[in-house]
Amino acid sequence: MNRNLLTGFPVFLGLFFLSGTLFSAPQKPNVILFVVDDLGWRDLGCQGSEYYRTPNIDLLAAEGVRFTTAYAACAVCSPTRAAILTGQYPARLLLTQWLPAGRWDRNKHTMQEGRFLRSLPLETVTIAEALRESGYSTWHVGKWHLGGAPFSLPEHHGFDVNIAGSDHGAPGSYFFPFEGDWKIPTTELLVHKQTLPDGKDGDYLTDRLTDEVVDRIENRPPEEPFFLHFAYYNVHTPLEGKPELMERYERIPKNERQGPPAYAAMVESVDESVGRVLDALERSGARENTCIIFTSDNGGFAKATDNAPLRANKGSHYEGGIRVPLVISGAGVGQDAPGQIDLPVISCDLFPTILAITETPPLETDGSNLTHLFQKDAEDSREDTRALFWHYPHYNKHPHSAPVSIIRKGPWKLIEFLETEKLELYHLHNDPGESADLSDKETTRVSEMLKELHEWKRSVRAEPMSPNHTPKQTAP
Repeated sequence: MNRNLLTGFPVFLGLFFLSGTLFSAPQKPNVILFVVDDLGWRDLGCQGSEYYRTPNIDLLAAEGVRFTTAYAACAVCSPTRAAILTGQYPARLLLTQWLPAGRWDRNKHTMQEGRFLRSLPLETVTIAEALRESGYSTWHVGKWHLGGAPFSLPEHHGFDVNIAGSDHGAPGSYFFPFEGDWKIPTTELLVHKQTLPDGKDGDYLTDRLTDEVVDRIENRPPEEPFFLHFAYYNVHTPLEGKPELMERYERIPKNERQGPPAYAAMVESVDESVGRVLDALERSGARENTCIIFTSDNGGFAKATDNAPLRANKGSHYEGGIRVPLVISGAGVGQDAPGQIDLPVISCDLFPTILAITETPPLETDGSNLTHLFQKDAEDSREDTRALFWHYPHYNKHPHSAPVSIIRKGPWKLIEFLETEKLELYHLHNDPGESADLSDKETTRVSEMLKELHEWKRSVRAEPMSPNHTPKQTAP
């Protein structure tokens, strides 16, 4: 044998084994973040509903961790979506109202609303930007509602792909051609919107968006990790379900329904979509190496679903408007993780948690990394002492809504009404329906919590309200 070959053989072996080590290095986990629009806290089987059919989402919960006291960062959509993508409180971002808003009435309201931005600030780092720097392919599919052309669409905030994301908060229709007119608030002007430019008669928007997701999962480069932000337009109005799904709910007596058949069918369409995405992960061999997060942007809409035992609904900062489902499953959640976690968490926590699961360098946020809770018995060893905050210096037309600032700490929730200066205090462990205001009985606690709330508002430079000095119109 050639001596030179023999001499080089150990080097060849070393390179071979080194190459094998490199090729066998574990790939970073993929991340799928499902965000449903207006899905109520009790609108899933795993959350206690006996009406809505959600077997695929229930399976995710059974295989992962379900947070029973998860909160949206706001009672309306755009601020929560901004908090999810940036890990920042809406008050810090100065994005505290749904976009473009316009429910303030100069002749009706006694206070001038706080100022707010009408698009996600380009200077703020998003999950997509952080993960793309770490080698991820980043996809946005569905609702955006955080600004529009020419410089505040998903592609301007770190997403390589944008399918159906625009400044619109709802589709004109869920059926092809996915278009309709929308009245601009405070004006009589109409804007025409079309969510997708293509399709065929009978196509349902959620199914079409899922087609796009499945195709991308199955045809992506297998060595490239991906982050998918699948932001459903469902279950936002207009309430339009597929007829074949509505039939089942129409047969249920009205007094046994949690919501109208159209809404129930829309919930089931989301569940079908989740199931199709999970099947695509299985077929592509990516299921075990994918972290899946499922949540909502605010509580259920008053005319669509019943949020009992929680009080109120979307738009209100009582529990029914801000408590939402949250499930984390798959990669990053160990076999020993508790199936249920009762500690309060909030939208801002998803950003640092995703960075930790993907081993992406951490960034400073208002949220907390939740991965330590995925350890066996971790919840029992951690006292519930973290304060959560809300600030909404605005008006809207949803029932029970008011301008408020809120602190939740332990079982206690203090609400400061910004228009009237009234205070309400609730013990949520004993009274999740917020039926007994204890502010008159717990004056020391109210004083301490109000001080902490005001200190937080100063720290994030929360925008104040001010007296409305606009001259009121008088009848001639």
